[in-house]
Amino acid sequence: MIRDASPSPTGTGAARAPAREPALRAARRGLATLLGLGDRPGTPLLGTARSIWVRRLPYVLAVLLTIVLMPVGVHNLGENYGMNGALAALFGAAQTLPLLMAVVRPLSAWWVIFGADVLCAVLLSLSPQTQVWPWPPAAIIGYLALMVPLSQRESRRTLATVWATTGVVGVLLEPLTPRRSDNTWMLMFVLAGVLLLIGLVVRERGDARRKLREQETISEAERARRTLLEERARIARELHDVVAHHMSVITVQADSAPYRIEGIPPQAQEEFAAIATTARESLTEMRRLLGVLRSAEAERDAGPEKAPQPGLDELPRLVEATIRAGVPVELTLPDEPVEPEPAVALSAYRIVQEALANVVRHAPGARTRVSVVRSTDGMVLTVVVLNGPPPTPSTAWETSGTGHGLVGMRERVRLVKGSLSTGPLPDGGFMIAAQLPLPLPFLIDKDPDSP
Repeated sequence: MIRDASPSPTGTGAARAPAREPALRAARRGLATLLGLGDRPGTPLLGTARSIWVRRLPYVLAVLLTIVLMPVGVHNLGENYGMNGALAALFGAAQTLPLLMAVVRPLSAWWVIFGADVLCAVLLSLSPQTQVWPWPPAAIIGYLALMVPLSQRESRRTLATVWATTGVVGVLLEPLTPRRSDNTWMLMFVLAGVLLLIGLVVRERGDARRKLREQETISEAERARRTLLEERARIARELHDVVAHHMSVITVQADSAPYRIEGIPPQAQEEFAAIATTARESLTEMRRLLGVLRSAEAERDAGPEKAPQPGLDELPRLVEATIRAGVPVELTLPDEPVEPEPAVALSAYRIVQEALANVVRHAPGARTRVSVVRSTDGMVLTVVVLNGPPPTPSTAWETSGTGHGLVGMRERVRLVKGSLSTGPLPDGGFMIAAQLPLPLPFLIDKDPDSP
C-alpha cells in the first residue's frame, strides 16, 4: 500500500499556527497602540479637577497656542524659507491645529504633527534660504507643547518610542542638511526627553498620592467598621450574659414552681405557665436580636435565626399576655385583612408592645384600648393605644422612666416615613398614636370579578 507523504493538515504546521495567533494579535495590538490607531478619547488633562475653570484650562492653552503659532509658522515658512504660500499655510496648519485635540487624543495629534514636521523638513532641505533646520522655531514650540499631554496620558513604552523616534528621524535627516543651517534636531531631541521625563514623574507621583488617599479612605472605613462590629459584639455579650441569663432563670422558676411548691391553686399554676410562656417569647426575640448584632460572625457560621418578624397577626396574643398580667385591654382590628410591608407591620407591633409594656409598668390595672384602623383611602395605617389612669397611684410599679421606649417608637416611625403623637390625657391617662404609610401594592383591592 502506498501512503500519501503529503503533510497532514493536522500536522506540526497546523499545530503551530494557533500558537502563533496570540503573538500576532499582541503584535498588531502593540503596533496599533504605537500608531495611535486605538487612541480613544480619554480623560482630558485636569479633567478630574473640582473647579470647572481648572478643567477648562488645557483647552484654553491649546487654543491660545494654536492662535499664536499658526500665523507665526505660516509667515516664517513663507518669508524666511521661501515656501509657496499655499504650502506654507498647509504645513502651518498641520503643525499647530492638532494641538486642539491633544487634550484628549495626544498620540493621534503627535502622529499628525510629527509627520507634518518631517515632510516639511524634507521640502525645506531643498530651499536655498533655509537656516534653522530641520525643525523651524514654531514647529519646535508646538512639538514641545505636545509632549506635556502626551506624558500625562501614554505609557512608558509609548513615551520612550516617541522620544527615540524623534532622535532617529533627526539622525536620518543628517545627510539632507543644507549648508546654511543650524541643526536643531539635537535641541528638540533633548528638550522633548526632558519634558517627557518631567511629565511622567509628575503623573506617577500624582497616581501614587491618589492611591495612598484611596488606601487611607479604605483603612478608615475598615477601622470604623471594626469599631462598629466590636461595639455590637460587646452589646450582644451584655445582653446574653445579663438579660438572657435572668430571663432563663425566670423561665425555669416559673416552669418548676408547681412541682416545687405544694398546694398551689389552679389559678396560680396558670399564672406561672403564662409567665413561663412570656419569658420564652422574650428569649426568642432576644436570640433574634443577638443574631442581628452578631451578623458578621453569623454569616460565617450558620447565620442568624431566620424566623419571621411579628406583625399585626401577633397582636391578639400580645393583648392576651397583657391581660394575664392584670391589665384589661380591648383590641380593635380592621374588618378586612391588612397586609402592609414587613417593616410597617413590625413597627406597628413594636409600638403596641412598648405601649402595653409602659401601661404594665407605670399604670398597672388601667383600662386600655388598642385600635388598628386603615384610613378610608387605604393609604395610612393608624395605630392608637389609650390607657386610663391606674386604679390607685400607689399601684404603679415604676414612677419614672428613661424615655427610651418613646425614642424607639419615634425611630421606628421615622424609618417608615410615618408620624407619631404622644402625650398625657386630661383624666390622667396616656395616648400613643402612630400613622404609618401603606405602600401602593397593598392598597389595591383585588376583586376576582374584575377583569
